[in-house]
Amino acid sequence: MRLFRTGPELPPAVRSSVRGKVLAAAEGEDGGWVVGTRDAVHAVDADGAVTMTLRWEQVHRADWDVETSTLQVEQVEEYGRPLSAYSFVLGEPGALLELVRERVTASVVLQRRTEIERRRGFSVIGRRGPAGGGEVTWAYEFDKGVDPDDPAVMARAEAALRDAKESLGL
Repeated sequence: MRLFRTGPELPPAVRSSVRGKVLAAAEGEDGGWVVGTRDAVHAVDADGAVTMTLRWEQVHRADWDVETSTLQVEQVEEYGRPLSAYSFVLGEPGALLELVRERVTASVVLQRRTEIERRRGFSVIGRRGPAGGGEVTWAYEFDKGVDPDDPAVMARAEAALRDAKESLGL
């Protein structure tokens, strides 16, 4: 039994542009495609040019707006850099939404919260490709009002990261 239906058949130009087994795909209103594979999510224009590839562990968040049929994908960025967000208006998302949710969730191997003061703090997040193997990549997610440049905050963040790595045996 297959876990995901791939949805509509991909045009040859789109299929040949994407590496890996296609697990789900959806056509955009602009004729482009959003394609999910075991390792990544790809955006491919109607001519077969890849316009975006994000490994699943690089996806910070993906949101579906049912009213506008829009999938928005945000990329994990270094602190202080603006989030890169990609938006796709999809005719029929099919199994793609389920695949995105499953793969992004599976990429998070550890998420640990540290409170600093009155419900403000940060999270340490470890991600790895859901296919297994590969290094764990680490990120901090600081709440609004928490200054990561504050030496006391940075000391707590570094200690939390050490604890997180130890808990995974790294």
